[in-house]
Amino acid sequence: MNMTVKPDLPTEAEVTLAKESSRLLSLYLSSQEEAQSIRVIDQAGEHEAVQVPTAAYRLLIDILAQMAQGNAVSLIPVHAELTTQEAADMLNVSRPYLVKLLDGGDIPFHKVGTHRRVCYQDLAQYKNRIDTERLKALEELSAQAQELNMGY
Repeated sequence: MNMTVKPDLPTEAEVTLAKESSRLLSLYLSSQEEAQSIRVIDQAGEHEAVQVPTAAYRLLIDILAQMAQGNAVSLIPVHAELTTQEAADMLNVSRPYLVKLLDGGDIPFHKVGTHRRVCYQDLAQYKNRIDTERLKALEELSAQAQELNMGY
């Protein structure tokens, strides 16, 4: 599996194609059904109907919508194990800083030989926790600013 954290940005042609295909696929999404049917046509004109879970169909539409906005997209399985560099890239911090977080017990990890591995779920939980703490601190600062008539 390719665990590239920084995928390439889509080309202009890919952005245009993603816009149109996400729009068309959205028209046919049936949220009441457990699966969606897609007809696949090969170069020779042969075609076959393929059943896709509705969750995967929605994910495909979301991926195309992100590409249509010019964003790069990567998928990471929930149970994936990341290297310290991959985890640091996902948090947008340096690898040495991430290692301090790991050694400090902020994020669980295990070792494979001498190398640390971080479970994606643990990294996501940490990120959600610090994002919640940051938002709470920001709200407190905003409330203090309003109490002091600082014009915010």
